[in-house]
Amino acid sequence: MRSKTAFLALVAFAAGAAPVAGAGAQTQAKIGYVNVSRLLAEAPQAQAASAALENEFANRRRDLENQQRDLKTREEKLQKDGAVMAENERRNAEKTLRDGQRELARKQNEFLEDLNVRRNEALGQLQRAVVQEIQTYAKSAGFDMVVADALYASPTLDITGQVLTALQARNKAPAPAKP
Repeated sequence: MRSKTAFLALVAFAAGAAPVAGAGAQTQAKIGYVNVSRLLAEAPQAQAASAALENEFANRRRDLENQQRDLKTREEKLQKDGAVMAENERRNAEKTLRDGQRELARKQNEFLEDLNVRRNEALGQLQRAVVQEIQTYAKSAGFDMVVADALYASPTLDITGQVLTALQARNKAPAPAKP
């Protein structure tokens, strides 16, 4: 947290000093601001990654939901018929139910771990693509500095919309052929 604060202070100092330092040479730094969280939320690549994750894990999610419904049905049957069951039969049904619940909990934990790993991988790829697009846009538009997550930025400095448009255009472009 301290390094982020120090970085922001350095950026603010550099932004303030750039016009002063350039005053003798009659140049002024061109600074832009991007809302990275908005880019990560609205980029078509983010929506595509989310849909891909949903498709990848849909079968496992469905299986877990079916297993959960089955266990609930067994539990309700045991509660309803448990009083009239033989002691041995009731004990076996309770053990089977407990084993099923443990197995479901284990599978749910594995599912969540796998989903989180894949989500983090997809988020990392998306972040790299967004940062690369920000850098590409900033270079082509002649920006000297682009700041993300500023405490305050004038709306005139906000280039989030332009970068989002570039991300959308890149998403529509055909993927380069792999050798």
